[in-house]
Amino acid sequence: MVKRYGDHRALAGVDIGISAGEVLAIVGPSGSGKTTLLHVLAGVLRPDDGEVVLDGHRVDRLGESKRSELRRREFGFVFQNGMLVAELTAEENTALPLLLAGANRQRAMAGAREWLGRLGLAGMETRRPGELSGGQAQRVAIARALAHQPKVIFADEPTGALDTRTGEETMSALLGAAASTGAAVVVVTHDRDLAARAGRIVEIRDGRIADGVVAA
Repeated sequence: MVKRYGDHRALAGVDIGISAGEVLAIVGPSGSGKTTLLHVLAGVLRPDDGEVVLDGHRVDRLGESKRSELRRREFGFVFQNGMLVAELTAEENTALPLLLAGANRQRAMAGAREWLGRLGLAGMETRRPGELSGGQAQRVAIARALAHQPKVIFADEPTGALDTRTGEETMSALLGAAASTGAAVVVVTHDRDLAARAGRIVEIRDGRIADGVVAA
């Protein structure tokens, strides 16, 4: 895959496959193309050259509305700062993907409460993001990412705003929850210790895979 921003090639020819249920870590220095690769794989960006294929279908050939629909249906996202909606409670944030998928409110809220309980947040369902610790907020983000049973979770520096211990606990929560559903996880991280918990590591430098795919 190739992705350009003007004259700059953020991705200069990356070929990568991800298996069902796999945990893949993408590492590399700032500006190496890690986040661009994640965004292309997730259908947020189209590659300028190459293909993105999910279950035999070309994601890169879809229009924006179809790619948006695909992201809501098949993918879950966890970001560095959670990206929770400040005005909504934990259970309302978690229920959003289910509501967008057409579930009625009662079913969506029940599903949200189930996931919050599985992630150790029982009793915190009505708290808003400002009433949660950083680690708790990230667990809500994980619950939201998994509530609609996606095929792939894309996590961009999910522990970057957390201290070491909370980051390790959050990563454990993410990997454990994803494993329980069979979802693959693609995580971008600067933290080599966290990356080592993945089944595979890909190092990106200057928009290319530096050393191939290395077993963690």
